[in-house]
Amino acid sequence: MSENLIDISVSNETAPLEAVILGTARNLGTPFLNYVDPAQWSTEIAPKEDKITDPKSRQHLMAGTYPLESHLRLENDHFARLLSKYNVKVYQPITLPSTNQIFTRDIGFVIDDIFIKSNMGTTERQQEFFAIRDIVSKIAQEVFFPPKTVKVEGGDVMLLNDKVYVGQAGKGYEGLRCDRTNPEAIQYLKAKFPHKEIIAVPLIKSDRVATKNCLHLDCAFQPLGMNEGCIIFIDGFADKDQAYQMMEDCGGEDKAIKISSDQMYNMNSNIFSIAPKVIVSGDNEKEFGVVNAQLEERGFTVEKIPYSETSKMEGLLRCSTLPLRRSKL
Repeated sequence: MSENLIDISVSNETAPLEAVILGTARNLGTPFLNYVDPAQWSTEIAPKEDKITDPKSRQHLMAGTYPLESHLRLENDHFARLLSKYNVKVYQPITLPSTNQIFTRDIGFVIDDIFIKSNMGTTERQQEFFAIRDIVSKIAQEVFFPPKTVKVEGGDVMLLNDKVYVGQAGKGYEGLRCDRTNPEAIQYLKAKFPHKEIIAVPLIKSDRVATKNCLHLDCAFQPLGMNEGCIIFIDGFADKDQAYQMMEDCGGEDKAIKISSDQMYNMNSNIFSIAPKVIVSGDNEKEFGVVNAQLEERGFTVEKIPYSETSKMEGLLRCSTLPLRRSKL
């Protein structure tokens, strides 16, 4: 294979990471400042004049605590240096002027040896793919471009070897601004990957309340190690029985770390595995300390980096990464 080509392969969330696209925090521009106080909404759906795409960002914009680019760049640089420490090949998008490009997870995703370009639920983010187009063009294997009717974001796609969990809005939560992956995406993936078990996972969502909004599946669920448990927010699942089945799929309920709504709000399930026993998490003791301690007690090496400012935009470490290759164990 030409050394200029990129070999891709991802079958799960925890095998040793070899190559990844890490988002960039440069030249973010000014966030949408036109929001409407949720107390003034007539429905549970954010009104059209409110341009914020998630409730946590809106909360921080209203409070005057939305992160500064300088702080986000420091956190992004910490992550890049940590990945380099573990000899991971790091690619980053080209910089698009005045565009938030931190959360590369949603632009696309890899299943086995195929790259799938996402059709994101928020039209404002569609241009982000052009910033990684040169990287994608070097992929040695196939690249799929789903039809426009298929809405899917990488944060909703979770790989567990022969199973692929796909988050979507639960019944009664369809049509919210935070509804990102549609049923057509489930059918598309089933058709394209007939050898996989594609499992729809209905989630509870809210445009109004950040502590009730599972924006993506990785806001409520994360496998750990090689069948060594998971981090899970049970109340984020529309079907609680399914949540317990997913715990069983990851080694059993006794190995699961069950998190609260506040921990979900702080993105405790949105950690990122560099290797089966190496996990990247936030270093803020108040926000991540309890889960970090539980992980360490179970024998995981937890690499803690500052990421609380990025968390204010309802995304964290998994959201910031688009894995291209993990080694096959």
